[in-house]
Amino acid sequence: MNGSCAICAKHEGMDREGLITSLHTTIRKGGDIMKSHRLYTMTALTLGLIMAGSSPVLAADSYPSRQVRMVVPFPPGGSVDYIARIVVPEFAKTLGENVFIDNKGGASGAIGTADVARAAPDGYTLLMVFDTHAVNPHINKSLSYDTFKAFDYITGMTSAPMVLATRKDFPADSLPQMTDYAKKNPGKVTYGSSGVGGSNHLTALDFSNAAEISTLHVPYKGGGPMLTAVIGGQVDFVVTTFPLVVERIKAGQLKALGMGSKERVKQLPDVPTVAEHLPGYSATSWIGLVGPAGLPPAVAEKINEAMRQALDSPKVKDRLTSEGFDIMAGTPEEFKTWVRDRYDEAEKLIKAENIAMN
Repeated sequence: MNGSCAICAKHEGMDREGLITSLHTTIRKGGDIMKSHRLYTMTALTLGLIMAGSSPVLAADSYPSRQVRMVVPFPPGGSVDYIARIVVPEFAKTLGENVFIDNKGGASGAIGTADVARAAPDGYTLLMVFDTHAVNPHINKSLSYDTFKAFDYITGMTSAPMVLATRKDFPADSLPQMTDYAKKNPGKVTYGSSGVGGSNHLTALDFSNAAEISTLHVPYKGGGPMLTAVIGGQVDFVVTTFPLVVERIKAGQLKALGMGSKERVKQLPDVPTVAEHLPGYSATSWIGLVGPAGLPPAVAEKINEAMRQALDSPKVKDRLTSEGFDIMAGTPEEFKTWVRDRYDEAEKLIKAENIAMN
């Protein structure tokens, strides 16, 4: 061991090619290479130890050296895709490399999430997770990944209040009118969601329970198709991320009956909170960033710092906050704790309602 430690010390700091050349010279100095099996074995093992020990450092120093894939596990048009289109270009600048968005929708985000769980933990495949990330384990028993063990949590990104919005010709203009109508037509009022177990589903179900009305759930394959359905009148209402639909509400394509926030929002001050009608009700959606489990710590730190800088840049921060989003960037530990809390909350509701995807 002392000999190999001496060799390690001698070659510390060399790049890979220089290290191999130097070790080859060391072997030849020991005599004919075919007769120096012991020295060859020792130096080969030393090379492995040096390269293994230095690889995280080398990876961090060179990262990123090629484009990064940002997986959005939903189709275009939904909340996660919307945030990605705003944040990712600035994230690419702060990271110093091209980042491309890869929409891989299906199964309430589980298909794209599973794809990232299988990816190499090198920092070149990242995943933007939605609130379904904390819900899917409770409703989809065929998941091929563990929500917490399969990923390294990097940072939260945004949160936003949700809004209960109806099709423009729905025969109610307030929450009391809506609940009265639903009670007179049990099981006939429909609501759309981005998929079974998504925030749109659970918050609308929670509202229906609190209002003591019977409503019918119609799941879609993402937030984009869900919005198309309610705007087109295929479903009666949705509970969705407020910033995503505020302009559609202002344009008269949807009617906002109640906000899921604790207080009225400045963008639509005349729209009451749901809690004004149903005390205690709240609904918030969130988005964050993860990578495959096993990221080199220095690489994960670079990604965290780059994303936090992107979210804090005036171009991104001013736009998001003006639209009603809150920035929730922080440490990996803070984000993982946040997701764990949402996971526990979802478990209680899902068990109580016996919700399942399969």
